Amino acid sequence: MKRIIILGSTGSIGTSTLDIVSKFPNEFRVAGLTAATKDVQLEEQIRRFKPAKVALADPAAAARLKSRCKGISVEILSGPEGVAEVARMPEGELVISAIVGGAGLMPTLAAIRTNKHVALANKEPMVMAGQLMQEEAHKHGVKIFPVDSEHSAIFQSMEGHRQEDIRRLILTASGGPLWNMSRGQMKDVKPEQALQHPNWKMGAKITIDSATMMNKGLEVVEARWLFDMPAAQIEVLVHRESVIHSMVEYRDGSVIAQLGLPDMRTPISYAMKYPARVPLELPPLDLASIGKLTFFAPDHDRFPCLQLGYDALKIGGTMPAVLNAANEIAVAAYLQEGIGFLDIADVIRSTMDAHTLRQIRTLDDALEADRWAREKAGARVHALAGNG
Repeated sequence: MKRIIILGSTGSIGTSTLDIVSKFPNEFRVAGLTAATKDVQLEEQIRRFKPAKVALADPAAAARLKSRCKGISVEILSGPEGVAEVARMPEGELVISAIVGGAGLMPTLAAIRTNKHVALANKEPMVMAGQLMQEEAHKHGVKIFPVDSEHSAIFQSMEGHRQEDIRRLILTASGGPLWNMSRGQMKDVKPEQALQHPNWKMGAKITIDSATMMNKGLEVVEARWLFDMPAAQIEVLVHRESVIHSMVEYRDGSVIAQLGLPDMRTPISYAMKYPARVPLELPPLDLASIGKLTFFAPDHDRFPCLQLGYDALKIGGTMPAVLNAANEIAVAAYLQEGIGFLDIADVIRSTMDAHTLRQIRTLDDALEADRWAREKAGARVHALAGNG
C-alpha cells in the first residue's frame, strides 16, 4: 500500500486524487492533506480519509478547523510552514503537488529534500525554479512524475525510447473558450465567459490561463525542465477536441501520441501507480463517434501570452518566475473585474520589461523574484484599474 500526501487536497486535482484513493483502498492510503482556506471541505476529507496530519495555509481557517475537529485523531497545522511540514511527513512515500500558483514551490521542494517522489500537477514550481527542482531531485534520488495531462502524455510517449532520438515535443492545446474570437471581441470578455472551458473542468485560475493560452506558455517552460529539452524543440499545436494530449516526434519521422478522454484521473493515477496502471471506471474512447481530429497553428497575435512563455524561457534566470508571478496577479485582478481580459498580457509584459535579470541558485532567489514581480505587477494593475 502506497502512502500519499496531497498538497492542495480541496482543489480539482486533489479531489480527483481522493476519488482514486476511495476506489482503490487496498492500493493507497492518505498520510497527510493540505489546503489553502477551505476548512469545511478539509474537515470532510479528514473524517473520511483519516490523515495523521493536515495543514491550512490560512491560520484563521486552521483555527476554525481545530474547533470542529476536537476528539478526532489528527494534527492540524497552519501557515506556509505548516504546509511544508506536512510535505515532509516521514510517513508519506509520494507527494501529489497540486497547490495552485507559486505557493506550491516551497512545500514541493521540502518533499523532494526529504526523499519523497513527487507527482507534479502544478506547473508553477517547475516554471519558477525548474533547474533547482531537478538538481534537488537528482541529489536526493527521487523522481518527479508529471501529472499535467500534456506532460504526462509526453512522459508516456517517451517510455521505451531514447532521449537522443527525439526531434521535438508537441504540446497540444484546446485553444480555450475564446479561440474563435478576434482581439476586438476579447476586449469585452467577462470572467464568466472566459471560465466556460469547452472540454475540461478545472479551477478558475487555470481556466483563465487556458483562455489566454498562458497555460501553454507555462507548459513550455515546464517541459524544458521536466524533459531536458531546449525551447527550439518544444512546439504547441491547437487541437480543439482534447483527445490527443500531446505527442513526441522522433528523428526517423515517427510520432508517438497519447490519446484519452479529458479526465485528469488518468494522468493522476498513472503517476500514483507508475509503472502500473489502475482500472479506472471510465468509458472507452469512442473515436468513431468523435469522427475527426483537427489541428491549428497557435495565433500569437491574438494570444500573446504564449509567446511571453517562450520569451521568458529564452531569457532564463529569474524571468520565468517573474512571468509566473505577474500572471497570477493579473489573472486574480481579472477575475475580480479590476482589469480587462487583454490587460492580462499587458501586466505580464510590462513586469518582464522592468525586471533586472538574475540567476536562480537557491530557493530564496526564486522567492525574491516572485515577491518583486508580484509587487510590480500589482502596481501595473492599480494603474490600469485607475485608468478604467
